[in-house]
Amino acid sequence: MKSRPRNNLASYAMNAAESLGRRYKEPAHPYRNDYERDRDRIVHSRAFRRLEDKTQVFARRYSDHFRTRLTHTLEVAQISRTIARALNLNVDLVEALALVHDVGHPPFGHAGEELLNRLMTAHHDRFDHNLHALRIVEQFEQKYISFPGLNLTFEVREGIVKHSRDYDADLYPELSEYRLDERPPLEAQLIDPADEIAYSCADLDDGFESNLLDLRLICDNVPLFQRLIHPIEKKHPQQSEKLRFNEALRGLVDCFVSDLIAATRQRLQKQKVRSAARIRELKARQAGLSPRLGEEIHRLKSFLKRRLYSHPEVSRERRRIVIHLQRLFEYYLGRPRALPPYYFAQTKQQPVARVVCDYIAGMTDNFLEQQYAKLFRR
Repeated sequence: MKSRPRNNLASYAMNAAESLGRRYKEPAHPYRNDYERDRDRIVHSRAFRRLEDKTQVFARRYSDHFRTRLTHTLEVAQISRTIARALNLNVDLVEALALVHDVGHPPFGHAGEELLNRLMTAHHDRFDHNLHALRIVEQFEQKYISFPGLNLTFEVREGIVKHSRDYDADLYPELSEYRLDERPPLEAQLIDPADEIAYSCADLDDGFESNLLDLRLICDNVPLFQRLIHPIEKKHPQQSEKLRFNEALRGLVDCFVSDLIAATRQRLQKQKVRSAARIRELKARQAGLSPRLGEEIHRLKSFLKRRLYSHPEVSRERRRIVIHLQRLFEYYLGRPRALPPYYFAQTKQQPVARVVCDYIAGMTDNFLEQQYAKLFRR
C-alpha cells in the first residue's frame, strides 16, 4: 500500500510506506497513511470507549476526578508523542500504539487482571492483557463488512504483542508471525517506559488528591520529588500546598521524559543505529531511562506499591471486586447458556472457561456490577 511520506523521520524510524501491511488488503487512503488509519480505527472501537469506565487505581465511586483507564491512555499518548517527536520517530505509529496499549485490560484494574489469570490457570490457560488486546482487534471488534476485527497493520499488531515484554516462541507458537526472535521497532519500545512514567506520576497525583498520601510522606520516600519541591517551597511559601505539589509533579514528569529522550538517543548513538532493521537485530531494547533515573522511578513505584496500592481503603475495594468477579466467572462457567448469544456460540469452538474469561474481560466496571446485582441481589 502506498502512504504519504513523513518528513524528518530518523533513519531508524518506521516509515508507513514500508509497512508489512494488513492481513486483508485494502486500497490506500488518499490523505491518511496506514498508521493514521489504524489510530482512527482504534479510537472508534468499542473496546477503546469502554476504557472510560475501567478502573486505573480508584473506582469511579470514589471521585470523578481520578484517572480512569481512558484518561491514563490519553496521558500515555501525550507523553509518547512528545518523545517520538524529539527522537524523530513515526508519531502516527506511536500514537496508535499508545492508544491501543490498554484495550485488553479487564474491569477494575490490576486486581481484575490478576484474578482472571488465577482463574484461567486452574483451567490450564492464562489471561494476558496484551494477548487479549490482540484478540480484540483481530476478532471481537466487528465494524467492517470486508473483514473481521480492525484489520490493523502488522506493526501495530506486533506492537500490541511486544511493546512491554518479549515472548518465548516455544511457549507461544500462536504468535510466531510476530518475529519473536527480534526486538520490536523503537516506536513500540518506547510505549512501556512512557506508560511507566504516566501511571507512576498520575498515581502519585491521585494518591495525594485522595488524601491517602500526604506531602511529608511523599518527600520522605521519593527523593527526586523532594529535591524538586524544595526550591518551589522556598520561592512560593504563600502558595497552597496543592499548587506547590502540582508544580513539583510537573517537574517530575519533565525529568523522566527528558531523561528517557536523552538516554535513548545516547544508546542509539553508542550502537551506531542507522536503520529500523538494526533496531530489530539488537539483543537489548534501546528505549528507556538512564540507570540513575531508572532507580528513581523504581523508588517511586515501590513507594506507591507500599503506601497506595496496599492502603486499607484501596485493598478493601479490591477484595470486594475480587469476590464479585469470581462469582460471576463461576456462575457463567456453570451456566454457559446464560451468556449472550454471541459468546454462547463461541463455546462450541472454544473451552467454556476461555469464553467466560473473554466476556468478563470486556466488561466495564459498571456493567460488571450491574450483572452481579442482577444475578446475586434479587
